[in-house]
Amino acid sequence: MTYRAPVSEHEFLLREVVGFDRVAQTELFAEASPDMVTAILGEAGKLSDEVMAPLQRAGDLTPARLENGVVRTSPGYAGGWKAIAEGGWVGISGSPEYGGMGLPIAVTTAVNDMMAGACLSLQLCPLLTHGQIEALEHHASDELKDLYLPKLNSGEWTGTMNLTEPQAGSDVGALSSKAVPNGDGTYAVSGQKIYISWGDQDFAENVVHLVLARLPDAAPGTKGISLFLVPKFIPDDNGKPGVANTLKVVSLEHKLGLHGSPTCVMEFDGARGWLVGEENAGMAAMFTMMNNARLGVGAQGVGAAEGAYQHALAYACERKQGKTVLQGQPGGTGCIVDHADVRRMLLTMKADIFAARAITLACAVAIDMQKATGDADWAARAALLTPIAKGFGTDTGMAVAETGVQVHGGMGFIEETGAAQYARDVRVTAIYEGTNGIQAMDLVARKMMDGGEAAGRLLDEIQRHAEKVRCKLPEMAEPVWQAAETLREGVEWLVAQSDLNERFAGAVPFAKAFARVLGGHYHLCAAAADPEGPRMKMAGFYIKRLLPEHESLLIASRGGAEGLYELTPDEMAA
Repeated sequence: MTYRAPVSEHEFLLREVVGFDRVAQTELFAEASPDMVTAILGEAGKLSDEVMAPLQRAGDLTPARLENGVVRTSPGYAGGWKAIAEGGWVGISGSPEYGGMGLPIAVTTAVNDMMAGACLSLQLCPLLTHGQIEALEHHASDELKDLYLPKLNSGEWTGTMNLTEPQAGSDVGALSSKAVPNGDGTYAVSGQKIYISWGDQDFAENVVHLVLARLPDAAPGTKGISLFLVPKFIPDDNGKPGVANTLKVVSLEHKLGLHGSPTCVMEFDGARGWLVGEENAGMAAMFTMMNNARLGVGAQGVGAAEGAYQHALAYACERKQGKTVLQGQPGGTGCIVDHADVRRMLLTMKADIFAARAITLACAVAIDMQKATGDADWAARAALLTPIAKGFGTDTGMAVAETGVQVHGGMGFIEETGAAQYARDVRVTAIYEGTNGIQAMDLVARKMMDGGEAAGRLLDEIQRHAEKVRCKLPEMAEPVWQAAETLREGVEWLVAQSDLNERFAGAVPFAKAFARVLGGHYHLCAAAADPEGPRMKMAGFYIKRLLPEHESLLIASRGGAEGLYELTPDEMAA
């Protein structure tokens, strides 16, 4: 598989579309100058192209395996991890106080995107460690920070998150893992966790697990959950991995895709752990990690879409089949890329990748601005965009990968072409870190608790920009302005519904409608910044052919819950 990291695309989006200059103007991120960001993205692109992309097929064809209680990773993954760690990419946004680079989340998101496009299975390991670093920075004691963060930032140790249990998936409050005080400030953690990505590996010295469990006499539900740090090897007095903790990998899941990423069933048998944060406040601490991961997973979806698109475009530009209207004409290739429907598929793929990538980067910029300024409006913007970035980014990944198979035709169904791997690998991104349905429910419920004020401010911004460029780009600006107004009406209807189930019934189409309008806005920004280039043409395609979907999606979002319950389960089975 050939892959080229879209370095210039990220540079353009940061510079011209999502307002990264505001981040670089803050005191906290003053060192993130254009030259520095260009250099960092260039090096990340080189790592993605030269080190990670060659591992894509190896992970699929030679999956991780459990051997004598130890996970053995796919060929080349140890070398890949070494390159990631030595390049400083694990601690890219970690605090410099603990060995991190301290770069903005927007830069980290761009790097995650490119690495995911190259090799999603391996990229998941640093992504999880990023999240653990952030959770520990916010909630751990100084003692735990001093010991663990330098090792995690350097990539000497890797991190995981342990939430799910056989009986407690999306309903985290149903978990039953226990933690009993040992009397010395540590706890004995017991229980089984499932779906633990990168729960073990053979290329770093230690694996650090963050585990949700209940203290004795804890309240039921999420209010009685605490968070514990449980290492595979207990550090000795010198901070080196010492004796093995009483935990193990029971088995590895046999999965649809992501074969190079070991998904473990973990057993904790009185394992020694340390409390992170306050007792019974584990969910707040874990959500720090999960929110980081949700944006990261959105970027994974975009990255996988990029890889699938490049793969499909390359095939379409070399596969000859049938006559086209460009046969013998200037610019004609004689290949299937000249067929109208193949063009439709490829342009839809590219236009949606741009929209989804812009949304993830805009979300990251909001997170950076909130961190740098403490401004409540930026915090609200980041909270609003996170479920949209995760949902639309991963939906785009799935759609683009599936379309990539279609572009290949019959050869897309043949594993040796590699087209199907993108579709298999990216599928889980819409499931883990909160399913996309849960993301949509979060958007229409928790993120609208302000009565839609954060959404309204964002829509005001979209309309002001459309008005600004209306004279220069009237055929594009007017549809974007109108789409924002239609979405505003949808928000007003939504917040007027006191019954949350009425909102939940249309949450998914509402979230996609919001993403469609945001995509139109960002494409318009790109066209205004590059009026003579191909971005103008791509914006025209998106605004004319894809943006109109927002209207039907908003109609569906107002359908209400009643119709969903008219058929009984027996009638559905009939």
